[in-house]
Amino acid sequence: MNFGTKLFVASLSMATILTSCESEPTTSNGTSKMNVHLTDAPGMYDEVNVDVQDVVVIYDDSNRVQLTTITPGVYNLLDFNNGLDTLIASEDLPSGRVNQIRLILGMNNSVMIDSTIYELNTPSGQTSGLKINFQTELIDGVTYDVTLDFDASRSVVERGNGKYNLKPVIRAFVDATSGSIEGYVQPDTAVSYLFVIDNTDTIGTIPDSAGYFRLSGLPAGSFDVNFEAIAPYMDQVETGVNVTLGQVTDIDTIQF
Repeated sequence: MNFGTKLFVASLSMATILTSCESEPTTSNGTSKMNVHLTDAPGMYDEVNVDVQDVVVIYDDSNRVQLTTITPGVYNLLDFNNGLDTLIASEDLPSGRVNQIRLILGMNNSVMIDSTIYELNTPSGQTSGLKINFQTELIDGVTYDVTLDFDASRSVVERGNGKYNLKPVIRAFVDATSGSIEGYVQPDTAVSYLFVIDNTDTIGTIPDSAGYFRLSGLPAGSFDVNFEAIAPYMDQVETGVNVTLGQVTDIDTIQF
C-alpha cells in the first residue's frame, strides 16, 4: 500500500469515527419509569385551580414523549403543600438526557380570592405548554419520582380590573436526589411565611393550621430557615440546618 492509499484509508477511518460520534442518539434502547407528582408552595388565596390535560417530556435531541398514563382534571394547588402531593402522570420512557417537562393546560383555570372566583388567563398554557426546566439523565431501569412544585404566591399575577394571569413559577425535582426540612411552629398562628435560600432561589411555605411545615426539593447542604412572624412575635432564624439527599431533616418545634 503506497503512502497516498494509506492516507486515504486513515482519513476514511477518521471520518467514520466522527460520523458515529455525531449521530449517536441521546436516548438508549433501555427504559426508565417516570412518576410525575404535583405539589405547591402555598399563596394567600382561597384556591388556585389549574386544569392539567397533558404532560410532555422533551429530550436533548428535541425528541418529545407525551405521557399516556395521566389523570387529567382541575387541581386546586392549595390542597397539596407541606409534604402533600398528588400523582398526575406515569410512563415508561426511553432512557437518555431530558432537558424539559411541559405541562399542557385546559381552559378551566381560576383563582378564588375572598370567596370570589376569577378566571386565570394562561398564555401558551393550552398550546406549547408551561415550560419547566428539568436537566436530568434518565438511567436504564431506574424509577424517577418527579415533583412539579408550583409557587402559587408568585405564579398568580393581577392585571387589574379583576383580571389575573397565571405566569407559573415551577420547580421540578427528583425526590431521591433532594432532601427536605420539616417541623412545627408554636403558637401555630405565629408565622406568616418561612423560607430558605438556595443560591438565587427562594424556597418557602406557610405552616398549616397545626403549625406543621415542610420544605422539599432541597439539595444537600446547610441552610438557614427564616421565619417571618406575625406581631407581636419576632422573626427568627434557625441556622445551620443540614439536609441529606433522600432524607427529611426534622427540626422539631420552633417556639415563638
